[in-house]
Amino acid sequence: MNTNSPSAEHEKPVIVNYRNGGIMPNAMKVLVVEDNRKLARFLQRALQEEGYIVDLIEDGTEALERSSNIEYDLIILDWMLPGTDGIAVCKSLRDRGSGIPILMLTARAEVSERILGLDAGADDYLPKPFDLGELLARVRALGRRGAGTDGVVRVGPLVLDRLERHATLSGQVVELTPREFALLTYLARESGRVVPRSELLRKVWETTYDPGSNVVDAHIKKLREKLGDHASLIETVRGVGYRIGSADSPAVS
Repeated sequence: MNTNSPSAEHEKPVIVNYRNGGIMPNAMKVLVVEDNRKLARFLQRALQEEGYIVDLIEDGTEALERSSNIEYDLIILDWMLPGTDGIAVCKSLRDRGSGIPILMLTARAEVSERILGLDAGADDYLPKPFDLGELLARVRALGRRGAGTDGVVRVGPLVLDRLERHATLSGQVVELTPREFALLTYLARESGRVVPRSELLRKVWETTYDPGSNVVDAHIKKLREKLGDHASLIETVRGVGYRIGSADSPAVS
């Protein structure tokens, strides 16, 4: 499949299976910095189909500002950008000590230019036009590199693998949307602690207000429905927020 290939609708749920592997606190957040809006939207849909949470930015200056306020797990960065270009973004991120994996995209295919991009701080380099399957494989590889050796999140019968976006409940596959997976994994990582709604909005939705007035509660309701007989894993603490597991329940193995 190439960059002109159609992709599935981004609302399609991610069907997740458990396999042993790395774990990180939440569903992977990817920042796509690309001024070609058609390509940017294509990448967003394709990545969301794979279960990633994706933000789009069109210029390098805004990318630097956004990445300083939100903890992304990966940046897909175009070289040719208005204002601050991709090379300058890479250098700025590395100069301030950021180790976030960066995949650089560009129509520049000369070896000398690839070297320039890598020396500026990019972890990988993919010339345009590219095959979507190859891009997704490179994203997975960079995700594994950034994940390190964290353990698997287990809370009772619930097992979550964030990098592979796999979830099982008593050994059975759980079907979750990317946002549901992000919310459930964050709660699981904070097992035993009451997590306020405001914190969930900030960490899972990257916002400080609730645009739908009950967006957290609505997603919790859906999660409980999918947990079925284990719905009680998610406890409501009235007036505060939600908790998974008892106060002494370990969240990470």
